[in-house]
Amino acid sequence: CLWTLAAILKETLKDALVPRAGVLKKLLAPLDAVLEGFYNAILLHHFDSHHYTSPYSEATNNLISFIDLLEALLSSRIELELPLRCQRILFLKVSYVLNIISSSIPYVIKKKLILLLKKCVLYKSREDAKSGSLFLQTPSLCEDMLALSNVVLQVVNLTWLNQIPLSGKSSYFGSSEAAPGHDSQSGSDQTVLRALSLVVLKALEFKSLFSAAEAEIK
Repeated sequence: CLWTLAAILKETLKDALVPRAGVLKKLLAPLDAVLEGFYNAILLHHFDSHHYTSPYSEATNNLISFIDLLEALLSSRIELELPLRCQRILFLKVSYVLNIISSSIPYVIKKKLILLLKKCVLYKSREDAKSGSLFLQTPSLCEDMLALSNVVLQVVNLTWLNQIPLSGKSSYFGSSEAAPGHDSQSGSDQTVLRALSLVVLKALEFKSLFSAAEAEIK
């Protein structure tokens, strides 16, 4: 079901001949509360359990399908003037995603979620893309970006980054220690390193742009 819904969303976004906003609203509006419930239930799961030890297990595949759906929901957001809750949930409850990334879940899922976070911080509404302004024109997107930035900066201010692996086997963010027989440079996943760094930098940027208190910005 998750895969089918994601596929329909992707195909709708590709189709230039259909009124995409109308189709997406008709498809997603009845599922809005259901998808938020899925988000809460699936991402609050105990990911350190034995079901997720293998990247090939059914539980892992189901989670990957759900992440693909979240990505499709993020991409579909640009079509609606007022986004639905299911298109905003990734921003408003990003702490669930951050908790999974620092859990003992397979590296393939951590990487997929980190790259999804990168897409979130780079996301722009159609109005913002046209204007080229640093300041977001859409109130809901401004609110969402600030919510995401606040949570990201809170966890980064703790020890969250030090728990994030930079490859399936070797080095960790903030650590030069490599696994035996691995070169610390070649062992690092540069894609994940760049994505994580960008997420933190963009969170700082949004916080400084939209935070009212000068002391807080400093």
